[in-house]
Amino acid sequence: MESAGRAQDRVPRVDPLGFERPPDFDYAAYEEFFSAYLVVLTRRAVKWSKLLQGAGRVRSSGTDMNRTFPDNVKFRKSADPCLQTTLYNVLLAYGRHNQGVGYCQGMNFVAGYLILVTKSEEESFWLLDALVGRILPAERGPGHGACVSCLVRAADYYSPAMLGLQTDQEVLGELVRTKLPAVAALMDGHGVLWPLVVSRWFICLFVDILPVETVLRIWDCLFNEGSKIIFRVALTLIKQHQAFILEATSVVDICERFKAITRGSFVTECHTFMQKIFSEPGSLSMATISRLRASCRARLLTQG
Repeated sequence: MESAGRAQDRVPRVDPLGFERPPDFDYAAYEEFFSAYLVVLTRRAVKWSKLLQGAGRVRSSGTDMNRTFPDNVKFRKSADPCLQTTLYNVLLAYGRHNQGVGYCQGMNFVAGYLILVTKSEEESFWLLDALVGRILPAERGPGHGACVSCLVRAADYYSPAMLGLQTDQEVLGELVRTKLPAVAALMDGHGVLWPLVVSRWFICLFVDILPVETVLRIWDCLFNEGSKIIFRVALTLIKQHQAFILEATSVVDICERFKAITRGSFVTECHTFMQKIFSEPGSLSMATISRLRASCRARLLTQG
């Protein structure tokens, strides 16, 4: 208890991005984790510095404000400056820039995270544009010969119909059916559709789902390697907790277990977690993702 008390004195009650730590936060465990993680952060900072040398810089050219990060002191109206204003400006600008997408619920969390990291309206705007316009859409298959109708367009992810979002949730279901058939059988047996348990994972890109440090590491990979990282993260969460999920005996129980697997030491230890996402799911090529997206999208359009 004494060491835990000392750790609580050393670890701030509010994290560096402004999120208040919950009452049951394990300060001692976090201090132990972060003391080791600082070494990793330093090593990664050097790698990123080398990676970015000579790289081209990003060129400039009434939403859900009150529900965006209510536990973050920087988004409260009492904050000075209040990031709600910055968030509103970024979302408004993006809605005007890309009228085919406009604004969709969930985009506020993504833009809000970008603002917390960059501390810049303009940089956040262009990173949001890169995410929605270039990273989330499916890529062409081998030979770049895929037809346009086989691609999940940016607007589909955040448009009112959310066809791209629905497609990727179906893709995850197909991947689970192949790689984790027992989990797929459990879901089928109880009639649980994948959107019921993973829709927020996809639409928020794990923001407000996983711990801050882990989300930032996932986004590093998302910007660098593309949208297949989303499936690697989802599959790793499910595979790591497969036995726990298979103990579920009802729809409600399944939903609660999918919430529970996004908490705990496995997702907090972000460096180990990121190593796992590249080993646990096994082979997962972009060609496979593109093929599944095409078939799932076609099926959804037929059903619609």
